[in-house]
Amino acid sequence: MEHSFGGPLGTLIAGLGMGAFYAALIWINMLLGLFLTPFFIIPMTWVQDAMAARKKGA
Repeated sequence: MEHSFGGPLGTLIAGLGMGAFYAALIWINMLLGLFLTPFFIIPMTWVQDAMAARKKGA
């Protein structure tokens, strides 16, 4: 017994699957940005503080 999902039902299933995939992709990229941003912002403040101290001392 062979099943074919090439009609409207298959298009609907494929569309739902791709929609779920892209929603998950957007979600994980938002979480990565949220959690990885401090790893770049905090050291940048250290660099800015060091540059301000050097400029103040010179």
